[in-house]
Amino acid sequence: MSASAFLDLGGPIARLMGETYEPRPQQLEMASAVAQALEDKACLLAEAGTGVGKSFAYLVPAIERILNHGEKVVIATHTIALQEQLIHKDIPVLMEAFANDKLRPVLVKGRGNYLSIRRLGLASQRANLLLANEPSRRSLRDIEDWAYQTDDGSLSTLPALERPEVFDHARSDADNCMGRKCPHYEDCFYQSARREAERANLLICNHALFFADLALRAGGASILPDFQHVILDEAHGIEDVASEHFGLSLTAGRVHFLLRTLFDERRRKGYLASLNPANLGGQDADNMIERAIMDVLRAGSTARDFFDGWLTLVESGEIAGGRIRETGLVENTLSPPLREVSVRLNTLKQRATREEDIFELNAYSRRAAELSDIAEILCDHTNEKSVYWADVDRSKGRPRVSLACAPIEVAPVLREHLFDKPWGTVLTSATLATRTPAEDEPFERAEAAFAFCMSRLGCEGARTLQLGSPFDYTRQVELYIDRSMPDPRDPERFASALVPRILDHVIATDGGAFCLFTSYAMLRRAASLLAEPLDALDMPMLVQGDGGPRSTLIERFRDDPRSVLLGTSSFWQGIDIRGDALRNVIITRLPFEPPDRPLTEARCELIKQRAGDPFRQDAIPRAVIRFKQGFGRLIRSTTDRGRVVVLDPRLVTARYAKLFLAALPPGIEPIVLSDDSTHSKA
Repeated sequence: MSASAFLDLGGPIARLMGETYEPRPQQLEMASAVAQALEDKACLLAEAGTGVGKSFAYLVPAIERILNHGEKVVIATHTIALQEQLIHKDIPVLMEAFANDKLRPVLVKGRGNYLSIRRLGLASQRANLLLANEPSRRSLRDIEDWAYQTDDGSLSTLPALERPEVFDHARSDADNCMGRKCPHYEDCFYQSARREAERANLLICNHALFFADLALRAGGASILPDFQHVILDEAHGIEDVASEHFGLSLTAGRVHFLLRTLFDERRRKGYLASLNPANLGGQDADNMIERAIMDVLRAGSTARDFFDGWLTLVESGEIAGGRIRETGLVENTLSPPLREVSVRLNTLKQRATREEDIFELNAYSRRAAELSDIAEILCDHTNEKSVYWADVDRSKGRPRVSLACAPIEVAPVLREHLFDKPWGTVLTSATLATRTPAEDEPFERAEAAFAFCMSRLGCEGARTLQLGSPFDYTRQVELYIDRSMPDPRDPERFASALVPRILDHVIATDGGAFCLFTSYAMLRRAASLLAEPLDALDMPMLVQGDGGPRSTLIERFRDDPRSVLLGTSSFWQGIDIRGDALRNVIITRLPFEPPDRPLTEARCELIKQRAGDPFRQDAIPRAVIRFKQGFGRLIRSTTDRGRVVVLDPRLVTARYAKLFLAALPPGIEPIVLSDDSTHSKA
């Protein structure tokens, strides 16, 4: 039976679901295209609008390859929510429909997600010397209580900790894994998960783990078992994930966390303080530990000066936008003391007589060496074809400095490590193309909608499929464009006009609104001005960065139908709120990337070197796709209703406005608000 027949009327899914089941033509078409791409081991880009049922459309042909051809398939997603939906909801339904016990699905997680029973025992024995304060010790006791109850030992089941960083003392780590020598090898959570992954034939993971596996395969190693096909869902985000993965970063927090873990000077606690000199051999063991502590303290002092130097450079404006264009701006004083710490720990490891100390010291030594190497690369710019920058996070108290680099374009890397491999490769998302083709449009023009996606990912020549949503957007959505707003490029006038407009539209729908921003600074400014009027209206205001993680804010939004949520970046995508809870999406401005963002700036320079137009070739397509993502938050089911409000007049006035409107579902006629009186009536 073909994949489309399996999903059509009269197929196993219809028989299982009963009379309520309605096949969707778009889903059947996508299932056929995916099946053919896997059969031919080709690359397919499939944009499928919300409501198509993408997961069934690729799962059915994937399972067919597994059951009928004995192949293995990897499905990688960006969000945990989708991974859990696949493993707990969609795949069980299909297993029942296929009625075949040969399908073995598994959710694959990175090693750091798992508890090490041996390391937890070691941390518990040394808790008073290892952990600096009582909150940390309470968190360790919470981990101990959980360890007796958990079935899988993964972070997803660990209750929230008062001090989350304490889990670092108990997590599984390749550098201090004893392998078969470990007394807990047979009941090790990570080893059990690894054995399960080896037996599995349908592997679900996140994008980060998949790209980590790709990088390891280049050196002959791997995380995932060998596979024949890969399906990347939520594929609109893989460029950013790949860029981050194939780049490097170094934060002050990461360096100081390692050093404080080794020895906390203020509390006289840490791993080195927990070492028993009697287990190091020799009469000078006390002195060796003391010298190691002194090396750690010197490295800590140097690290503070090193990152303060970068902070001064950024705040002085000497490096515009944080971009580091040349070496030597701040001397690399960090690598040498970190290397000394690594060597000292390695010396202690060679003297250690207990295996648990040998493996712990090895892990800490390798971590210090890795940080030393990263600092050297970032300071000396030894990664070619990359852009380098410094960033300062001021959102939580004291400014936190980070250094980073990333490849200017990931297409060559992905082409080599992904698209040139002999796999069937499917990339799917609701937002891959830069426009919606008109009815009966020639194939060549429709295919051109994917040109930007192909060029930035390195999959030129891939097959393409663009499927609209089964939802009736002309009936379910009202699109308002406020032409009376000031131009966003005049930030003061725009900001002063923004809050009254937001309030108007929030009142019009009695809450239930997402307000999407493109900058955290503008979000914070709007939040401070909206707090009092929304409180007077008894509308709870939820603000990204306040009140917990994104998942908590979303649940609180769902629970109160009059709430208003203000978010940026991550709230533009990957959120599925159905029903009346969300009935108003307010896009404050078109989501162009800041032109002085180092990676954006470097991409533009590269396009100019190639005699191209960065605005039309890069800035507009990226903004269009992000705009589609924001628009897509509103309608998630056939019964949803609401409005999308755009408070950026450029969607009417700019020459490129038609490019944004052409990317929306067909049939939507914008309501243009031309002045304050018209706006009030609307």
